Amino acid sequence: MRFLSIILVLGLVFACSKKSTDEDDSTTKIVNKAGNLKSSGESANDILSNANFDKMLIEIAYIKGFKPSDGTIDSFTAYLKKYSLKENIEINYKELSSPNKETLTLNDIDKIEQENRTAYNDGTTLAFYIYFTDAPSDEDVEEEDLVTLGAVYRNTSMVIYEKTIQKLAAQSFSITTEDIETPTLNHEFGHLLGLVNLGFEAEPDSPLKTSMVNPHEDSSSANHCTTVGCLMRAELLFSPSNKAKNSSLDSNIKASCKLNAMTVLNMLKNKSAKSAVSTIDLGAECVLDLKANGGR
Repeated sequence: MRFLSIILVLGLVFACSKKSTDEDDSTTKIVNKAGNLKSSGESANDILSNANFDKMLIEIAYIKGFKPSDGTIDSFTAYLKKYSLKENIEINYKELSSPNKETLTLNDIDKIEQENRTAYNDGTTLAFYIYFTDAPSDEDVEEEDLVTLGAVYRNTSMVIYEKTIQKLAAQSFSITTEDIETPTLNHEFGHLLGLVNLGFEAEPDSPLKTSMVNPHEDSSSANHCTTVGCLMRAELLFSPSNKAKNSSLDSNIKASCKLNAMTVLNMLKNKSAKSAVSTIDLGAECVLDLKANGGR
C-alpha cells in the first residue's frame, strides 16, 4: 500500500512538471515591430546617438552565391563607426532560399522580409535588415543602361541587388564586386542616416531627423547632395522616372532612393587609382548634418 502511494505521488509530480514544461514551450515572445516599420530616415538620431540605443544588430539576408564580401562588410562597419557613436555593431548572416523570380518588385522584397526577418529592436539594440538578392529590380531598363543597385524603403530596411552588382563587375577588368558593393551599401545607409534632408517635407518639425545645417540638397534631385565628390551626390541618383518601368506598390512601401549602376561606375572610374575607391565618402556638408543630429 505504501509502495502504491509513492508511485501515485511521483506520478503527480511528473504530471505537474510536464504540464509546466509544455506551458513554457507554448509561450512565444511577442515581438514589437513598430519601431522597424517607420519611413526612411526616421531613425537617424537613434542610429547616430546613444540616447536610446547603444548597439546595432544588422541582419544580412542573402541567397546562396550572393553573399556580400567580407571586405565590403568590414568597410561598411568602419563607415558606421566613423559617423555614429555606436561601437557595438553585430553582423548576423542568414542564407535564404531563392524566390525563383526573374525580377523583384519592392512588394516582393517586403514580403520576403516579413517572412524571414528575425532581427527587430529590442531594449537598447537597434536592428536592421539588408537583403542581397539573386534577381534584378523590376524597374530596370537594361537596354538603356538603367539598372538599380540598391534601395531603402523603411527606417531599418534596405535591399541590395547583388546579382546586378556581380554582373556589372564582371564587365570590367579593373573594378571588382567589392568596389561596387561598398559605395552602394554606404550610400543607401546614408539615407537611413537621414541624408539629405530626408523626410522634412512631410514632417518639417521633427527634432530627430537629420536637417541641413547649410543648404546642399539638389533642387532637381530630392534627398541628394550638391557637394562635388560626396557619396550622397545627386549624380548618384537613380534613373529618370519617365524612363523607369512602372510598378504597383503598397502605399506604405516606397523607395526613398534607387541607386543607378552607371553613376556608381562613373564615380569609380573617376578615381585615379583602385585603392582610392575607399575614399568615396561623405562630403563636408553631410558630415556637418550628421554631427548636428548626434553623430561624430
